[in-house]
Amino acid sequence: MRVVSTAVSMAEAWIEAIGLLAGVIGIFAWIPQIIQVWVHKRHDGISLATFGVVSFALGLWLLYGVLVESFAMIVANIMTLAVIGAVMIGVYRVRKHEAEHQL
Repeated sequence: MRVVSTAVSMAEAWIEAIGLLAGVIGIFAWIPQIIQVWVHKRHDGISLATFGVVSFALGLWLLYGVLVESFAMIVANIMTLAVIGAVMIGVYRVRKHEAEHQL
C-alpha cells in the first residue's frame, strides 16, 4: 500500500513541476514586451483593454489554482499577473508622458 502512495506522490510532484516549468516559460515570453515598453518606450499595438481581459482571466485561473490547491497554478498566475501588470503600467506611463508633451 505504501508503494502505491509513494508512486502517486511522485506523480503529483512531477505534475506540479511541469506546471511550474510551463509557468516560468510563460513568464519569459513577456520579457520582450517589457523591454519594448520600459526600455524602448514603444507601446504601439498594445491594447490595454485586451491586457485587462487577459488579467481578469488569469485572476480566475489563480482562484481556480487556490481552490484546487495547485502550487504551480498559484505561483505561475501570480508571476504572470505581475509581469502583465508591469507591461500595463509601462504602457500607461509612456502614453501619459507622450500626451503631456504633445500639449
